[in-house]
Amino acid sequence: MNVHDFYSNAKPQIIEIDDAALAVRTFGQGAPLLLIHGFFVNGYTWRKLLPALSKKFTCYVIDLPGFGDSVYSKKTNFTFTAQAKRLSTLIDLLGINNQLNVIAHDTGASIARLTALEANNAIKKLILINTEIPNHRPPFIQMYQKKAKLPFANLAFRLAFKSDKMITSPLVLDQFFYNKSLFKDKTNYQHYVTPFFNKDKMFGMLEYLKGIEWDVVDDFANTHKNIPADTLLLWGAEDKTFPVKRAKEMVDQFNGNCKLVEIEKTCLMPHEEKPEEVVKAILDFLTDGGTAINLE
Repeated sequence: MNVHDFYSNAKPQIIEIDDAALAVRTFGQGAPLLLIHGFFVNGYTWRKLLPALSKKFTCYVIDLPGFGDSVYSKKTNFTFTAQAKRLSTLIDLLGINNQLNVIAHDTGASIARLTALEANNAIKKLILINTEIPNHRPPFIQMYQKKAKLPFANLAFRLAFKSDKMITSPLVLDQFFYNKSLFKDKTNYQHYVTPFFNKDKMFGMLEYLKGIEWDVVDDFANTHKNIPADTLLLWGAEDKTFPVKRAKEMVDQFNGNCKLVEIEKTCLMPHEEKPEEVVKAILDFLTDGGTAINLE
């Protein structure tokens, strides 16, 4: 079975929490492992890792409100803070707050950090992949946040998303991949783009974008030390969105329980570009030692 079918064959459970509902897909068996996607994508982003991870862990793959099969409305609070509170509630509802490990990417890793600070030491190990850095602003994101508040923003963004040239440009997805030839195969990104041709899906994405709280991100410089979980920063070494040089500065902000591993010749999506290396780094960290890897 290919990784697309492996992921797609798992039907989501829709779990209502406050003013939204999270879609949760479950794979495998073993200790609980929660996987949290970042901005613009959804749980599908983990498809290449799941066959290997699900052999050792029960993998709970979520779609955050704003993306994938999640459910939201105009009343939904999309801020990082609200998203983290929902995750804390989800962890309790699923009954996985014992020996829980978490893998999170991009904005999802900011939400995961807030959850780790809230979750009463429920998270044992935390893996953060190419995520927000205190006092650093990724290119274009703040500009898009401002544009998302303008009249007709929904229509303007939908029209822009229909241009492959625009989508693969430095203004949007260029930093997805170090190997730009991957953009020649639209299956590497079209799954994420196509839903946003729909105005309701675009609404969710824009509200999520507006919900990014930069003051919370900057305050991580002070609160990282309060995260009790052992933490791995797993980084695409060539990423310009979140430069690895700035990521290295974060290591000392934690309480001596953080290390960084670089994945060479990858950018923002190392788990999609070099899944074998990412799985090895993850399993080495989670199992305290190497283990055989089989992504099939």
